[in-house]
Amino acid sequence: MNQACIVLTTASSQEEARKIAHSLVERQMAACVNVVSQIESIYRWQGKVESGTEWLLVIKTLAENFEQVRDTIKELHSYELPECIKLEITGGSQEYLAWIGENVGKARN
Repeated sequence: MNQACIVLTTASSQEEARKIAHSLVERQMAACVNVVSQIESIYRWQGKVESGTEWLLVIKTLAENFEQVRDTIKELHSYELPECIKLEITGGSQEYLAWIGENVGKARN
């Protein structure tokens, strides 16, 4: 079985979050994307502490597709430097992990 993983990113609006989520699922780069609304982010950017409201995307995909997912996030995102973090899944429901694999296309190089 291919290694499933979670990719995290944030978006500046619900519209942007939905656009990224739909694109990833439609392109078969992700089996599912959860959009968590209106989180507060506090971060350092260009030497200043900033804060803002963002939407968190929890992307379920395969490790072999990470580069494609990352590139698509960069393509569709409004941020100069969008968050893109891959988390390995070390356990879980075998049926669910298999479902992820069945609903994600193979990475195209």
